[in-house]
Order: sequence, then C-alpha cells, then structure tokens
Amino acid sequence: MVKHMILWQLKDGLSQEEKQEIKAGIKQGLEGLRGKIPGLLDIYVQIDGLSSSNADVMLDSTFTDEGALKAYAVHPEHVKVADSRVRPYTKTRLCMDHEG
Repeated sequence: MVKHMILWQLKDGLSQEEKQEIKAGIKQGLEGLRGKIPGLLDIYVQIDGLSSSNADVMLDSTFTDEGALKAYAVHPEHVKVADSRVRPYTKTRLCMDHEG
C-alpha cells in the first residue's frame, strides 16, 4: 500500500466564513472520489485542526500501489475536484507519499 498525505494552507484574505465554506467543499469533493478511482482504497480530509495548527486542510489517502497513485493524479474526476475546489483557494501545498 501507498499513503498519500497533503497539507494545504488557504490563500490570505479569506474571511472565516469563506474558509469554512472552502474547506467543506474540499472535503466533500475529495472524499466524493471514494469508489470512483481504481486503486484508491481510502480517502479522508480533515478540516477541523486545533488552533496550534499551521495548515488548514489535510488529505490522508491510501492506494494499492504507486501506479494507482500516479493514475489518481491524472484521473479526470480527481483533476476536476482539484481544479475547481482546491487549487483556486490554496497558497501552499506539502506532500508526503510513502509505503506503508
């Protein structure tokens, strides 16, 4: 199995209300990919971090293997969510992929 984890920070200048709506949209969009992409075993988005956090959104996903992760990256359903709900609203992205 391969784990794919991402931390995002939202863009500056967003109100708390806007941030909550955006984070909910990211969660709904990414978790909505469950069952739609071959090799994606599990996907979870955390949007309620503690005040000590310096990231706004965390993705924790599991794939059958590295090939499945690479296919996910370019899968049209994933690209649609990333282009409409994630990329327009985020300023930083950190990623860690590992076997486990």
